[in-house]
Amino acid sequence: MKFNLLSVAVKNLKRKSFRTLVLVFSICLLVSILVFGLSFIISVSSGIKRASDRLGADLLVVPIGARDYAEEVLLETKQKLFYMDRSIIERVKKVEGIEKVTYQTYLSTIVGLCCDIPEVKVVLFDQDTDFIITPWLEKAIGRRLGMNEVIAGAVAFENFDLMDVDRSVFFNVVFDIVGVLETTGTGLDNAFLMGSENLDNILASADLQVRPDQVSVIFTKVKEGMDPYMVGRSVEGEIIEADVISRSDMGKRIISNLRDINSIFSITIVMAGLLSVFLAWSVFSAIANERVREIGVMRAIGAKGSHITNMFVLEVLALGLGGSLLGLVLGSGLSFFLSDMFVLLRDLSVALTVAERVGIGMVGVVTGSGICIIGALSSIIRLKRLDPMSALKEV
Repeated sequence: MKFNLLSVAVKNLKRKSFRTLVLVFSICLLVSILVFGLSFIISVSSGIKRASDRLGADLLVVPIGARDYAEEVLLETKQKLFYMDRSIIERVKKVEGIEKVTYQTYLSTIVGLCCDIPEVKVVLFDQDTDFIITPWLEKAIGRRLGMNEVIAGAVAFENFDLMDVDRSVFFNVVFDIVGVLETTGTGLDNAFLMGSENLDNILASADLQVRPDQVSVIFTKVKEGMDPYMVGRSVEGEIIEADVISRSDMGKRIISNLRDINSIFSITIVMAGLLSVFLAWSVFSAIANERVREIGVMRAIGAKGSHITNMFVLEVLALGLGGSLLGLVLGSGLSFFLSDMFVLLRDLSVALTVAERVGIGMVGVVTGSGICIIGALSSIIRLKRLDPMSALKEV
């Protein structure tokens, strides 16, 4: 005798609709927490890696004690001012293993009129030696910046109308905004950039902390075959008034903080998962107890043990997949709409790639379905081994 297992499974789930909805809802909540948490952690971790890679430098030389400040400026939208003597540039060039050197100088920030608009930094860079901004500049306008010309970062330009600045005046000097940089995923997105040759005119018109003989960050490329870590150690050993950040070390402070968040998140998921497994076990144990006689009748009229197993597996998968897909939608929606509430995500200007979202979705679906299967496993085994005659005798 042939059984339409799918239709039987659907009818069984509808029989106790409230119990079914409770289990689906619990799986939905678990998966939504999992998806939301993974989205947050992966966004920050991959965002830091992408940002450090896009900076294009192997080593960053900063004033002593400004290591954390530099990371906040380069990876996030936070604004800090720090300076060191320009003569350090020549000393860095002389260190064995250094191939290219350029620098940037950060000026006072521009404040947004709205509390939700972050401050925007102004960055001066050396166009003759630069290898950090020039590739983005070539894509944007295809040429160097001239005197009194500015190019805006993607985020800075979007918020430009809400900033406390005239459309053409920076530090009492008239500038032309000649273009917008493509999104870089770094702190440059929230900046206005100009050539370092403008510094003298700015200092003549405005009272700023920086002096003409100061810079903020020195970017270096290491010669091929040289170990950036060892070259960085040499720089710190020869230039005691500077700290060195290697590309691999960028964002370590943020990642360290993420470990604590990740631990809390993991504990929460494990506890929620155990609760869901227990709930699934309770539900399917109750279902099995209720349907002992029904299973006996099915076995008596020709149903095999595999039929019983397949029918219950279909029910379990329907519940698991239904709850997982709802949780995936809820978790993804929360991660998308609430991302601006988290300062870290907003400062890093990060977004998940399609591959990352697909991976998170697969983890959520597998986890939700797996929990249902684990919870129902003992009941499925018991019903498969059920003796038909014994089942028919039960009232």
